[in-house]
Amino acid sequence: MKPQIGITEEHLKKSITILSSILANEMTLYIKLRKFHWNVSGESFMELHKLFEGQYRQLEESIDEIAERISKLGGKTIGTMKEFSDITVLKESPHQYPAQKDMLKELLADHETVIVHLRKDVDLSIQENKDAGTADFLTGLMESHETMSWTLRRYLD
Repeated sequence: MKPQIGITEEHLKKSITILSSILANEMTLYIKLRKFHWNVSGESFMELHKLFEGQYRQLEESIDEIAERISKLGGKTIGTMKEFSDITVLKESPHQYPAQKDMLKELLADHETVIVHLRKDVDLSIQENKDAGTADFLTGLMESHETMSWTLRRYLD
């Protein structure tokens, strides 16, 4: 049954496409955080181990909320690594295990990339898709990434 929530079917499809792309980015960043959590070593091991865990747990919640938002708008949620990797804007680094500082830099760059895309998606959601609910949801997600990136940036100052 199609949602009758004051948004055209075309705009719902566009919102679902935006949300699917965001989901792919979140999953890619989630996997990267897990990898770094598992492989961090050195002087600040425990602190960074816990930092990465805190961030991937935060993303776990966001991922579920994004998937539910897609469903609320009448869409089907992608859910395979292939589907995620086909549409993510983030780059993976297979077989690479960076040092602590490089992990922090890579994660910061990814969060900032996500923020830039979310900012554009907020504008698209409001201006083109007439979807204030998704715009509001994405604004909260963007603010969460701003906080996570700020935390990482503090380690690099």
